[in-house]
Amino acid sequence: MAKERIEVFEERGIRYLQFGPNCIQSAMRISRPYSLVLDYTRAMMAVLLFQPAPRNALVIGLGAGSVAKFLHHHYPSTRITVVELNPKVVTVAQTYFYLPEESARFSVQIGDGFTYVQECKRRFDIILVDGFDHNSRAGPLESLSFYTACRARLSEHGVLAANLLGEEKGFKATTERIALAFEGRAFQLRPSKAGNVIMLGLGTATDSLNEEILQQRASALKESTSLNIAFAIPKKWQPLQSDIG
Repeated sequence: MAKERIEVFEERGIRYLQFGPNCIQSAMRISRPYSLVLDYTRAMMAVLLFQPAPRNALVIGLGAGSVAKFLHHHYPSTRITVVELNPKVVTVAQTYFYLPEESARFSVQIGDGFTYVQECKRRFDIILVDGFDHNSRAGPLESLSFYTACRARLSEHGVLAANLLGEEKGFKATTERIALAFEGRAFQLRPSKAGNVIMLGLGTATDSLNEEILQQRASALKESTSLNIAFAIPKKWQPLQSDIG
């Protein structure tokens, strides 16, 4: 079995976290450590268009802590729980990427995200899933039972965002599992430059939400955080259908 490598390096004012020689996992602009550098991390914040005032957030897969830090910095009323399987990743994030200290509203748990959502009894307004090993495999974090458990852990108006690798062979099957778990209330955002695709799973029907409302929320988000997320607004409100019986 190949030994996992965790590497940190810097280029042009950006610090990178890399698993192995060709797998950049996270990036941080050193002068603005709470901003989101990578396209896919910005796309994951599309959850804030559907749930603009999250009380509780669950982040599965820490990496360098980009999305967790963004929420911690800009949403001081949000209680954030991070679940990370590899304790070495947590140490690297604390040492090199300004991960916030443990507090009443920010906690990092070492453990398996799949097991956590199966056993947890809490509800979350947003769940962000970005868990891969050094071979870019999500394992049980792309199973139907995992996504079904995530939906059960969402509050009534909660939203899931899952980072998928669009070029992987099992990509279509994974999108169908999300669609099935959320009874068709799932949307696929356009791929990032690196090929990542963010899938959104909505806890409730979106009949009351339209493009105008989401544009207004996107403008408010840009005003408060400088994050431009308007590109993530779905143009067609057609939910994905699953072929899984």
